Amino acid sequence: MNWFVVVPVVLAKFLLPVALIWFPFAAGWANFVLDTVDGDLLIPAGLGNSSDPNENHLYQNLDKVADYTTYVFMVVAAWKWPVRRWIIALFALRTVGQTLFFVTQNELMLLFFPNFLEPLFLVCATLLFFKHAAAWGHLMRYRFIYGPAIFIYKMQDEVLTHLVDFDRSEAIRGLFGR
Repeated sequence: MNWFVVVPVVLAKFLLPVALIWFPFAAGWANFVLDTVDGDLLIPAGLGNSSDPNENHLYQNLDKVADYTTYVFMVVAAWKWPVRRWIIALFALRTVGQTLFFVTQNELMLLFFPNFLEPLFLVCATLLFFKHAAAWGHLMRYRFIYGPAIFIYKMQDEVLTHLVDFDRSEAIRGLFGR
């Protein structure tokens, strides 16, 4: 196992969410990018890249615990936002999925209880960053655009990730002939 890769990536996956409290936009998007590429870093470094199913479960479980840590800090960061009830409800929805995943080790639980929390949080954090005081009015005015866009984006993401097991990184490498 390449500890020089594994340790910093895992530490970042657990420490970056804390920054959501003070920097929801920057930390939110940095966390999104890290969560997108962590498997491409950790699996080749030896975490979960084995014929031993227990080692593969180690990566999945570690990733899901880190994701849940992020969700907790998203709720904390959004506590004073006018949309906090939505944030809490979506957190509860994903908590059911995460719990069922840990009990069953079945990734379909994550598909059945989608993570709408993260994209809503990122939309809100982005609007706050660029629109400041006008963010909430903008969000409410265009909720019939944001809501379906978040739903469609996240459902295709959950299907590709947890049902089809589509490797986006491999597809991107294929586009560039690698």
